[in-house]
Amino acid sequence: MAGSGASKLARLRKEAGYTQATCVAAFAQEAARLRIDASVSVRQLRRWESKSPPPLPHPGQQAVLEALFGLPLAEMGFDVPIHRPATVQLIGDEGEVKRRAFVAGTGAVAAAVVLPDRRGPRIGISDVTALQDQLANLYAVDHRSGGIPAKARARQLEQDLTRTLKNAVYTAKVGRDLQALLSELHSNKAWYGYDSGPIDEARTSSLEALTTAQLIGDELLQISALDTLVLIDIKADRAWEAASAVETAYGLASRAGAGPAVHLVIALREANVSLHVGDTAAARRALSRALFYQSRDEAVEEVPHWARFAGSVEIDYATADMYTRAGKPPRAVPFLRAAVDGLGGGYARNTAWYRSKLASTLLDAGEVEEACTEMATVIQSCGDITSHRLTGRIRAFQKSVETIDAPVARDVSGLINEAMRGGRV
Repeated sequence: MAGSGASKLARLRKEAGYTQATCVAAFAQEAARLRIDASVSVRQLRRWESKSPPPLPHPGQQAVLEALFGLPLAEMGFDVPIHRPATVQLIGDEGEVKRRAFVAGTGAVAAAVVLPDRRGPRIGISDVTALQDQLANLYAVDHRSGGIPAKARARQLEQDLTRTLKNAVYTAKVGRDLQALLSELHSNKAWYGYDSGPIDEARTSSLEALTTAQLIGDELLQISALDTLVLIDIKADRAWEAASAVETAYGLASRAGAGPAVHLVIALREANVSLHVGDTAAARRALSRALFYQSRDEAVEEVPHWARFAGSVEIDYATADMYTRAGKPPRAVPFLRAAVDGLGGGYARNTAWYRSKLASTLLDAGEVEEACTEMATVIQSCGDITSHRLTGRIRAFQKSVETIDAPVARDVSGLINEAMRGGRV
């Protein structure tokens, strides 16, 4: 039995997605959560997995191991003396072994420990990877076509995720990964609502993302949720909440040891809030901070997926916004040109959005012909993009250009009308 026991523990560890090093780290975290004075080293874990028979963990180690894997020590393959009861039996309901009650008792509700008595498909790391690929594809759809088509796909993915969390059998790590995916998906849905409405749905999705991230203790995903919440609050004229979200995000980033890219995202949102309330000096400070973070080197793999959009392009765009709000459109134009030129392929929605801002700013600067040329390019290239924000900006441009008595102005107005009738905008 001892020999098979050693392989059982190793198999459990691997099924939970742990290396020996990460398992030791998870053990330490679980011990701290349970307030149990117990520890284990990689060397000790290797002895448990390889020795025949494996050394028996002391009672404190036993309690943590059983909490970590959701199984009695004997089911991990150890020879357990009859006088050593399983911790799960002590925590279960009325003495009965109920792992669901055991998980709740240890404070690990969000971890979704594997439930052997549950009937359903078994979900592993490869299944999580497939779901992550689907989520990554949503970013591509949004960048290419806007929030409306991405929202439809997000709805299906959310159903798949919630059904999996409800019905499948999975380990603690897989359960946490699934909930992390759900949090990120809600943040995406919040962005789609910000882009194309309704704003109340966007706010609900953002708060769902924040709650899920808080339950699994993921500071970076909390920042992701707050990132979009700031934009939604600004759109809803809730500046006080947007400012609080920025401060909370900075605190979370400090605790998580977040890198420059995450801090850059927060600094950009700080600038957004400052511009909304008309505090140009604060906006300048936030943009200077953003430039500092943008200049810091960071490996791509260390940047969360949701933060990879942030860079010089977004700083240029925010700087342009500062000048337009200050009534200085000519000073904004060079920054908007740099933002449009800096966008790479695959960002059709953002390119149309930035170029439409350039067209509007050129019009405000009195450059009518150039403004109309830029807007004509937007109309001709927006094709499959469906974004209510973009449509609103184009209509605002048309309203302004219709007051100008010039052939180029009449031409672009007609082009906009034609696109509207054809459903291309």
